[in-house]
Amino acid sequence: MLLFCNNNNSNNYKNRMNIKLKNQIKWKRRSGVISEPTESLEDDVNVYFAKTKGEQNLIRMALQSNEFLSHIIKEKRLQQFIDCMYTQQVSEGELLTREGETGSHLYISNTGIFEVIIQEVSVNTFSDVRVFGELSILYSAKRHATIKCLRGGSVWVLDCSTAIEEQEEMVSFLKKVPTLNTATKEHLYQVANLLRSEFFPAFKEIIKQGEVGDKFYIIRAGGVTVLKNSVKVAYLSKGQFFGEISLLRDDFRQATVVADAPGTECLTLTRKEFIDHFGEVEEFINFKLQYTYRNEVIEYMDFELDDFDVLKTLGVGGFGRVKLIQHKYYKDQVFALKCMSKIDIISRSCQDQIYNEKNLQMACKSSFIVRLHRTFRDFKYVYLLLEVCYGGDLWNHLYRQKRGCFAEPAAKFYSGCIIKALEYLHNRNIIYRDLKPENVMIHSNGYLKLTDFGFAKKTDSKENTYTFVGTAEYVAPEIILNKGYNREVDYWALGVFIFELLVGRTPFRTNDPCHLKTYNLILKGIDHVKFPYYVSSKAKNLIKKLCTQSPSERLGGQKGRIEDIKSQPWFSSLNWFKLENFELAPPFKPILQNNVDTKYFEELEELNTVPLDDLSAWDSEF
Repeated sequence: MLLFCNNNNSNNYKNRMNIKLKNQIKWKRRSGVISEPTESLEDDVNVYFAKTKGEQNLIRMALQSNEFLSHIIKEKRLQQFIDCMYTQQVSEGELLTREGETGSHLYISNTGIFEVIIQEVSVNTFSDVRVFGELSILYSAKRHATIKCLRGGSVWVLDCSTAIEEQEEMVSFLKKVPTLNTATKEHLYQVANLLRSEFFPAFKEIIKQGEVGDKFYIIRAGGVTVLKNSVKVAYLSKGQFFGEISLLRDDFRQATVVADAPGTECLTLTRKEFIDHFGEVEEFINFKLQYTYRNEVIEYMDFELDDFDVLKTLGVGGFGRVKLIQHKYYKDQVFALKCMSKIDIISRSCQDQIYNEKNLQMACKSSFIVRLHRTFRDFKYVYLLLEVCYGGDLWNHLYRQKRGCFAEPAAKFYSGCIIKALEYLHNRNIIYRDLKPENVMIHSNGYLKLTDFGFAKKTDSKENTYTFVGTAEYVAPEIILNKGYNREVDYWALGVFIFELLVGRTPFRTNDPCHLKTYNLILKGIDHVKFPYYVSSKAKNLIKKLCTQSPSERLGGQKGRIEDIKSQPWFSSLNWFKLENFELAPPFKPILQNNVDTKYFEELEELNTVPLDDLSAWDSEF
C-alpha cells in the first residue's frame, strides 16, 4: 500500500535532495562487463616461438614486474606464456591498440618509442620495456587508450586465452572413480573445483599402509609404485587414483604408495573438505533439484503499449531507458517500462543475454525481487513491464546520507533483504552475478528488491560457469582468475556490498578507469584492506568471511550455504521471521504525494533520439 502525504514540506524534498546529491556524490554509477573467456593457453603445448635466452629473460622480467600479471600468471605457467609470445615489427605511425575497440592481444614493448593517447590527447610516451593490454588476459576487453608507434621498433605479442581444458581433464579423471562415477557431470565440475595440486619428490611415501587415511589422490603427472607388506604389487600413472575409500569413511590404508622418479603431481581432496561442501557422498550422488520452474500465466495480457502515457525517465541502462508509465484509463495502473534498443542489442551480440534476463526475472516470484509482469516488442525496442519501486535505487539513497554511509542497523536490515533475494535465487540454481546498490530498488514499504537480471544465469545443478562478468569492484577473485565459479561469487559480492553500506565505498575502489588496480586489490585480498574504526568487530568478521579468497572456504560456500550467513553474530539482532513477513520497521519509508511521485529518483534529461528499426525478428518469442 502506498503512503500518500499532503505535507507541504515534502514538496521541496526533491530539490533539497538533488542539491545534496550534487554536493555529496563523488563517484559515478558503475557499469558491469560481460564477456565469454577466450580459449585456453594452459594446454597449448604445441604453440612455441623460438627465442634466445636473453629474449626469454626480457619477457620474463616484464611479466614478473607487472603487478597485475604477477597475480594472474603463476610460476608453472610463466614459461608457457613466454614460449607462446612472438615478435612483431612496428612501423612509425602504426596503431597497436585503439581506444574503445576490443582487443585480445597482450604486448611487451621491445624497441622503439610509443605514445599513449586518451580521448585524442597525448598523455605519455615510453621507450622502455613494459607490458600493455593486460586486460586481454581476462577477456576481450575494450582498450582504454590508443598506443601509437612514434619511432619504428618491435614488440612481443601474446594471443591471449584463458579457459577450461584443465578442469575438463579433472572431470574426466573423476569419472573413472567408482565412488563418484554415477554423479552428474555438473556435480563433478564442483568437485574438480575443490581439488588441490600437491607435488611429491621421487621415492616420497605419499600414503603408508596401516595409517588412517582421510585424503583421496588422483595422479596428474608422473607415476607411483604400490606396495603391500613391502612387496611391489602395482604401478599407477596419469589419470589413475588411490585412497578413494577415504571419501566414504575413515579407514586404514591397505597399501603404501611411493612417488616414482623424477616426482609425482597429484590432485587431492580430503574427506572433511568434501563433507563440508556437499555432505556425505551418498547425499551428493542422490541430489535432486528441489525446485523447478512452473508454467506461469503471463500477467496484464490485455494491456498494449498504446494504452499507456509515458510520464518521465526513471533511469538509464546499457541498452536504453526505464520510463514511468501510467494507464490512460485505469490511473491506478502505474509501471516502470524498461525500453531496450534492438539495434544496440544486435550490435553487441547480446540477444541471448536479453532473453536470459527476461526469462529469469519473469520466473521469479519473490517479495525481494522486482516483479516482471510481461514484455512487449516493436521494430525499435523490446520492453520489460516492471513493478515500480517508488523509493528509487539504493545507490541514490546511500549517497544522499549525510555521512555518505548507513548506520549498522540500517545496513543490517538492507543486507537481510538482499540475503532473502539471494536465498530465493540460489534455491532455484540462479547465480545473480551483479550485486551492487545500483541494482537494488527501495519499495514503497521501505524494503529492498533486487532488479536487473542481465548478468544472472541459471545453472544446471552445481555446474561451474566461466564467463567474465560483473562490476569491477564486486568481482570475485575466481572470476578474475578464470577458474570457473558458482554461487559463491554472490557471497563474495555480498561481503563487498555490506562494506559499501557501512563505509560509503567498496574495499577495492580505485581511480583506475581500466580497473587493473582494482583487480590487483581484489587478488591481494580483504586482509590487506583497512577497515574504518567505526565498523564493529562482528561486521568486520562477517565481511572477511564472505570475502575469503577460496570459494570452498568462503562463508556460504559449504554445506550450510546461506543459513551459515544468516546465523552469523552480526545478524543476531535481526529477526529473520519478521523480516520475511514485513513486520520490521524499515530504516526509511518513502512518503509519496501520489502514485506518480518520483521525488526519490534522479532528475535525468529527456532525450528524443529514436533508434533505427530492426526487422530481423530475433525477438519473435519476446
